[in-house]
Amino acid sequence: MRSFVLTNITAYLEKEWAPTEVVVIDGVIAAFKAGPEHADLPRIDGGDGHLIPGFVNSHTHLQQAILRGVGEGLPLLEWLRCVGEHTVAATPEQTYLSALAGGLELLRSGVTTVVEHMWPNPSDDVHQAMIRALDELGIRVVLGRGVADRADITRKWGLDPRLMQPLDEVLTHIDALDKQLTGTRISTALAVPNPRCLTPDGMVQVGEYARAAGKTVSIHVLETTTDDDMCRANAGLSAVDYLDASGFLTDRTLAVHCVNLDAHGQRVFAERGVAVSYNPLSNMRLGSGVAPVPAMLAAGIDVTLGVDGAASNDTQDMLLALRMGAYLQRAAHKKADLLGIDAMLHMATQASSRVLNAKSGIAIGNPADFTLLRFDRDFACLPVLHPGATLLTAASSRVVDTVWVDGEAVIRDGNSTRVDVADLVQRLRHMR
Repeated sequence: MRSFVLTNITAYLEKEWAPTEVVVIDGVIAAFKAGPEHADLPRIDGGDGHLIPGFVNSHTHLQQAILRGVGEGLPLLEWLRCVGEHTVAATPEQTYLSALAGGLELLRSGVTTVVEHMWPNPSDDVHQAMIRALDELGIRVVLGRGVADRADITRKWGLDPRLMQPLDEVLTHIDALDKQLTGTRISTALAVPNPRCLTPDGMVQVGEYARAAGKTVSIHVLETTTDDDMCRANAGLSAVDYLDASGFLTDRTLAVHCVNLDAHGQRVFAERGVAVSYNPLSNMRLGSGVAPVPAMLAAGIDVTLGVDGAASNDTQDMLLALRMGAYLQRAAHKKADLLGIDAMLHMATQASSRVLNAKSGIAIGNPADFTLLRFDRDFACLPVLHPGATLLTAASSRVVDTVWVDGEAVIRDGNSTRVDVADLVQRLRHMR
């Protein structure tokens, strides 16, 4: 059922909470008040709940949902090598179950769109397993296909060669995936592990391909100082200047983490239109530091919100990332009035619209991607003095009642309408 009228709700519209109806026709928001022409549409009673735009999780690694707690306490490069060994050994079945579990957790925290950053992998079977899981979930996906052309088993100046293949083969594979995914909720992007994994020639090739195909390019940048240290030692340039010298930075570049992005880097990103994915929980877990979010926003950079992979965050809970994203900045800057609910909701929804070339938010003509919250499902959220304050400070996945993607309820009463959770639990318990 992708055409209906949702009634008895308070919706977050244009930074305001307003009682309204939402009319959905063929998966698109058509009106905010049902008229005579909508008389035959089914009515859904929202139970006096609160409707928010579906979250856009701008960065994760769903293959890592079976690696929760791995490498705990290791510094980044050692942690990467630890995770890398698991990635090299990952089977299609493990990838499928991991993506299904991680994606379901995202949906149950109100995420309707996810940017999946796959590590480079020469196996089409692994990619097909990922796609199968994402398609079954019904979530909207920007699937970043891993890309790298510099090999280094230490990962200091390149990528594990066991995960690599020639760039021409990778780009041909993306073309094939595009044909396969036509008409689905999954589109492709390019996922670069970090600046150290592409040669200047590789950057030019990837950049030209992405621009010609109109694709987003996701890349980890300056999670720690390693990118700068290695780029200066091997190329004589900072990480940002190394990328910029090859014309790699555009308004379809999504730079992930940017914990150590300095004022110069912020100016370059703003001039090139680069967006940033802020991943607060992962940055805390790995001890990477605090991303300069207020400074990036002041520079005019679109800052989006991500949860990162479950090997560095351990959950795929976007509501927790929303809360901690604000609290971490408040603690670092000693300001309680920093990043309130309007700023955080923008970060978690519409801030990604340009870099992903996608519409987000509850507005006429937009896809019906939204989440119904029922604060009365959790006494810890009651009474609701202000829905925004309750959402930011107290809400958990327990209050997520229904999640619609493209007008389809993929979560109803807190449960998946598509996935047999009991079966998934048994298969995860017996995974080897």
